[in-house]
Amino acid sequence: MSTVLAFDFGASTGRAIKAEFDGSKISYSEVHRFENIPTYENGHLCWDFPYLLGEVKKAVDMCGEVDSLAFDTWGVDYGLLDESGKLIGLPVNYRDTRTEGMPDKVFESISPYELYSKTGNQIMAINTLFQLTAEEKENSAQMLFMPDLFAWALCGDKSTEKTIASTSQMFDFEKFGWNTDAVKLSGKSASILPKIIDSPAVVGEYKGIKVVKVAGHDTQCAVCAMPADKGMSCAFLSCGTWSLIGCENDKAVLTEKSMTDELSNEMGANGKINYLKNISGLWLIQEIRRNFKAAGKDYSFNDMEQLARAQKPFTCFIDPDAPEFATPGSMPEKIQEYCKRTNQPVPESDGALVRCIYESLAMKYKFAVNQIAENTGKTFDTLHLLGGGTKDGFLCQMTADSLGIPVIAGPAEATALGNILLQLIALGDIKDVDEGRAVIRAYENVKTYSPESTELWANAYEKFCTAVQ
Repeated sequence: MSTVLAFDFGASTGRAIKAEFDGSKISYSEVHRFENIPTYENGHLCWDFPYLLGEVKKAVDMCGEVDSLAFDTWGVDYGLLDESGKLIGLPVNYRDTRTEGMPDKVFESISPYELYSKTGNQIMAINTLFQLTAEEKENSAQMLFMPDLFAWALCGDKSTEKTIASTSQMFDFEKFGWNTDAVKLSGKSASILPKIIDSPAVVGEYKGIKVVKVAGHDTQCAVCAMPADKGMSCAFLSCGTWSLIGCENDKAVLTEKSMTDELSNEMGANGKINYLKNISGLWLIQEIRRNFKAAGKDYSFNDMEQLARAQKPFTCFIDPDAPEFATPGSMPEKIQEYCKRTNQPVPESDGALVRCIYESLAMKYKFAVNQIAENTGKTFDTLHLLGGGTKDGFLCQMTADSLGIPVIAGPAEATALGNILLQLIALGDIKDVDEGRAVIRAYENVKTYSPESTELWANAYEKFCTAVQ
């Protein structure tokens, strides 16, 4: 059976996970972890691609013999190649301010709903279409999304696959290919778009190792590893720096209500449409911890949880997706100002600030699930919580309490496992995603959080809705 290497990139770290499949069970371990620290180039916040590529090559050399490797990353970001195939500068980070005002510029040529009906994505300034509208680099011949950029650097392949392409605001969910009219709204030629291929697929070799295109979007890798039985009525929450909450759907939902509710359609690894909402996730906890540390208070995450547990519940709420919380710095002050502006009690202590974030996230999950149910007609009896957020029992329990349904937390390594499963499908060891999920159910540890105090949470929900209007 096969040995594979999964590269899983998040907004703050990159990891290499080596896995072996014996025909029934996947055994895996982290062989290399490295920081993913943004840098600046020409005044823009960027990803340090040469450094990251160096860490990838280092990991390959460290891990010994493997049959294949593959990459998954966050969505929307890209690099540009010139006519000679050389990378033009560093890929710009989606948190860079260059996209401010870009949606309005595009909407001079098309209405928001017309764009949504053509491309299906929640309209966010970070989306690739708006990044291309702001793009200053000239003489570009090829655009490659971040996972594709790594594959290109190793084996020269210049294709992309559907899950990462579908995050761009330029994908057609009826034709399952590029909407070339959409990319032209950016002022760029559709000729820069890479060829879309079905994944998983072997696209080349590096040092004798097969390079596989899996679901390049990390969310879709995570959902691929969701330990759900076929036909279950469940929602999912991929919880890390970002929270992506949704369900699997047979068709894209392209209505005006769906757009107004800020819901997004993205291609799943199994050909389903993952209908979801992007919510700012553990970024808020991570950032306030950095702010505390800069102020001389070096709390662990457990320290912050204990401080939050000691506070009175449901005192104040924020909208985790308010624009001021999307950029680094001054998180305590931003939260306090938000509460003051919305006529709520202002959290003064560190514990009160942290509790405000936790409760607001759990309430926003309920808000999103309600919207998804309204737009699909589905009801959900379970939420599968996947990724790094599974390690935060405080948030898992709050989520179960807020939604009033059981939360099944795990696997923590869902994204890497989805990457691994898809490589094993490409190599012929596993038949399809359903068979891979059965492997996950059989061998991965998960924990169920049953709802408690649901009446208290239900009573506080109206207060949350008022605070975020």
